[in-house]
Amino acid sequence: QVQLVESGGGSVQAGGSLRLSCAASGYTYRMNCMGWFRQAPGKEREGVAAFFTGSDSRYYADSVKGRFTISQDNALNTVYLQMNSLKPEDTAMYYCAARRACFVGDILTPERYNYWGQGTQVTVSS
Repeated sequence: QVQLVESGGGSVQAGGSLRLSCAASGYTYRMNCMGWFRQAPGKEREGVAAFFTGSDSRYYADSVKGRFTISQDNALNTVYLQMNSLKPEDTAMYYCAARRACFVGDILTPERYNYWGQGTQVTVSS
């Protein structure tokens, strides 16, 4: 089992920044992919950013490229999402997720992930 706990959400004005954290515990060494996902009211959950653990490759949704950065601190078993130049359309519940079997083709597909945190709310006002 893997436990994921997100933090760092909040309310900011458009153009502002937030950094989300995801503290992982349990059998994290078995996870080959980790990522951030979000879900706005009335919309489906979507992939934001993800990576293969042990790799420098990063994958981003087109809507956040150049504004969001995903990173990891292996010593702390923590994954971060630095969000800059936030827009009102970034408002959503943000979730951290992990999975064992990973493929580039579906690394941002939420349905492929097995382990999820409880989420942290991000609200961006105009």
